[in-house]
Parts: sequence; C-alpha cells; structure tokens
Amino acid sequence: MSNLTDTAETPETDGPTLPVVVLVGRPNVGKSTLFNAFTNSRDALVMDLPGLTRDRQYGQGKFEGKGFMVVDTGGLSPDEDDALAMLAEEQAQIALTEATHILFLVDAHDGCMPDDLAIAQRLRKLNKPITLLVNKAEGRTKTAVGADFHQLGLGEPIPISAEHGDGLGNLQRSILVDAPPAEFEDEDGIIRVAIVGRPNAGKSTLVNRLLGESRLLTSEVAGTTRDAISVRLERDGHQYELIDTAGIRRRNKVSEVIEKFSIVKALQAVEKAHVVIVMTDAADEVGVHDAKLMGLIAQRGRAMVLAVNKWDHLTTDKRNSIRTDVDFKLPFLDFVPPHYISALHGSGLKALMDDVVLAYEATTRDIPTPELTRALERAVDKHGPPAVLTRPIKLRYAHQIGTNPIQILIHGNQTEKLPTSYHRYLINEFREAFALVGVPIMLSFKTGVNPYKDKKNVLTDRQIKKKRRTTERFR
Repeated sequence: MSNLTDTAETPETDGPTLPVVVLVGRPNVGKSTLFNAFTNSRDALVMDLPGLTRDRQYGQGKFEGKGFMVVDTGGLSPDEDDALAMLAEEQAQIALTEATHILFLVDAHDGCMPDDLAIAQRLRKLNKPITLLVNKAEGRTKTAVGADFHQLGLGEPIPISAEHGDGLGNLQRSILVDAPPAEFEDEDGIIRVAIVGRPNAGKSTLVNRLLGESRLLTSEVAGTTRDAISVRLERDGHQYELIDTAGIRRRNKVSEVIEKFSIVKALQAVEKAHVVIVMTDAADEVGVHDAKLMGLIAQRGRAMVLAVNKWDHLTTDKRNSIRTDVDFKLPFLDFVPPHYISALHGSGLKALMDDVVLAYEATTRDIPTPELTRALERAVDKHGPPAVLTRPIKLRYAHQIGTNPIQILIHGNQTEKLPTSYHRYLINEFREAFALVGVPIMLSFKTGVNPYKDKKNVLTDRQIKKKRRTTERFR
C-alpha cells in the first residue's frame, strides 16, 4: 500500500475561493453516486462494480446559494498487483492535496472493514477537515448505523443515502458554513472538445500534454479510461473544456458491461461538444470502424478534426502510405482537416488546436440571410439545378435556422425533386463561401405553397358568354 505524503495548504488567492470537497473511500462505496447528487448531473459513471472510477473527476455543486467544487476519486487501498488501480490511487492522492474538506465514505452494508481502518489512519495525517459518511444507510437509525464505525476515530459517523438523497441537505449545509455565494464562470466562450477514438490511440496522453501535467491515467493497457473526464484548459487566449473518453471498439468486440456503458458516455460527450477530435493510431491503418465512427459524428452534426497520433519515428514511406490511406478511405469527410501529431512529444499540437478553434467558430457562426442568399444565387448561376419534365426548379432564398450544427433552410419550388448530388454541391459551395472548416452542414428545403392550387376558377357572365360564342364558332 502506498503512503500518502503530507500536503501543503491551498495557496491564498485574491477574493473568496470555492471550497474543494474531495470524496474518498474504498471501491464501490458510492462516491460517484454522491458526486452526481452533489453536481445534479450524471457525469460520473455509476455501476455496481468495484474500481469503476480511475481518473479524478471534477464538478460544480450548488446548495442554498453557496457553491463548491466536488472531486470524485478512485477507490483507495487497491490491490498492489493491479497497476491501473495503483495509478488511480495516485490520482486520489493528488486530489487530496487540493482538498479543503474530505468526505470519507464507508458502506453501511459491509460494516467497518480493515481497509477502512487503514484509510482513516492515513487521512488523519493530512490535518484537514474530515467528515465520515456511512452510505447506503436508508431505513436504518443513526445509532445502529454508526456503532461499528466509531472505531475509525473520525468523529460522529453521519448516515446518508447518496442514491436516495437521505441526509444530503444537512450534510451540505454543515460543510458550506463558510462557503462564498455560488459564482461559477460563464460557460459562453468555452470551447467544449470531445476526444474520441479506438482504445490506446493516445487520447489521455493528448489531454495531459495540452495541460502540461499528468492529469489523466495513461497506460499501454487498452481500456485504461472508462469514464468521460472533463478538464478545463486555457491555451493561447482560448478557454477549453476537454472531454477525454473511453476507447470505442467495434460492436462485436465489446463484451464487458463496463465497456458498453463507457461507450454510451463517450457518445454523450460527443453530443455535448462543439468540436470532436477523432484520434487514430498511425501504427494501425484507418479502417471501416474509424470511417463509421466519423460518419456517426457527422450525422450528429458535430464539427470534427482528425488527429493521426504516434507520427514520430515513422519512415517517409510509411507516412506517405498513411496519408494516402486517409484520402482514399475517408473521401466523404473531405471537410475534416487531418493532422499528423505526436501527443507524447507535442509535435503538431499547435496546428491541431488552431483548427479546433476554427471549427468552433464555424459551427457557432450566425450567417446573415442576405449573405446566404447571395451565396445561393452565385451557386445557382454557376451550376443551376436540373429541370423536372421541362419545368425548372427555382431556389429563391436561404436562411440559417440553427448552429452547432450549421442548419440552412432553402426556399423554392419543386425542392423535393432536387437530386442528392445537388444537395452536396450546395453544401460545398456554402462551405467554401464562408470558410466553414471541419463543419458538417445540414440542408433542408421548403417548397412554397401555390395559392391557386385546388382553387376553382369562377368565370364571370361576360367570360361565360365569350366561351360559348367561341365554342359555337368551331362546331
């Protein structure tokens, strides 16, 4: 078992700072469930399996007008033969150095376990406020629940139910006595970037390199990342929220329940993002699975940037082969800028992030209707739509109806008869006209209503007489 080191006090900053509440305990005692309850979210992956959480997960809590940061951690006291569990404990130790208040969770069903005693002994050395929480205590009295846990020497055990919310109000009230009012930063202007790809492509390594620290677990073992972990970053004057996700494999290779839920979290991260960085390993050829994943992201309307990782130490012939592979197998994604990078050494990352910013600006852009209509007119003048039974299809004007993704509505007549090839032509013309880097464009059409359709033409008396004279003349 590794030892926790003594921690320094949190450095002082100007103005009030939000308290940092860190959740610790053995695996599977309900830390992630409590994290979701505090943050009023479902950000942390929750299942009845030990060791599910590995990276530390940050969230924002708010209670009765007061704010706090809450940090979910992996279970302490791991099996020393489990290298990934030991890395998870290192993440928990880092979180404890940041803590202003520690919530130590134990399980009411299990009673006081030897690992609980060992964790309590280590936590006392930190000289920080600690609250002992007996989780899963629904339907039990305080006396009955707490009797077995007094031996931990951490004060009065507090029974709670993270799943049902029992006792959480009083708990938050007690730990937020001196907390400042909740004033979280404005989400506007923050670029949310999801990083997805196959297992072991280097997604966590990329996040760590951008942050300049070992914030996320990295390992040669595929599947190290299980949850979708969000971290904040400021780089070159831009604010980012990076979302590292679990690796996505082909469906027929996904067998573990944990991995299935991890993939769901990854797809939820894609929905939340402005821009998606799709990472591939240069050692593996771009395959059907990568094409399907990128096609799925395009269907969801998310801006994309392709990052081919582990580019260092490749021969010139191998690099040329990979570039040809990308062009040949992803022709329908020609709007996605490719980047050839080394997440480990940092090469190519500036150009990658520059295109992430361009993609964000494109997918959130509001294009004025007159500019869109002029671009439509230029496209039609250059290459008009085909006629239908000698009747021309007329496209009159276009306007934007949504962002992230860019959605454009075009008005005209017989628009339902436009071929798919002309749809693609218009999309390419709009993308070129407005420099929409990495952005799938969603086109929809609306045919104007003919006011005279199904309306009977009533003749006047004079028209009736004229019609009768004409008919009689040609009898």
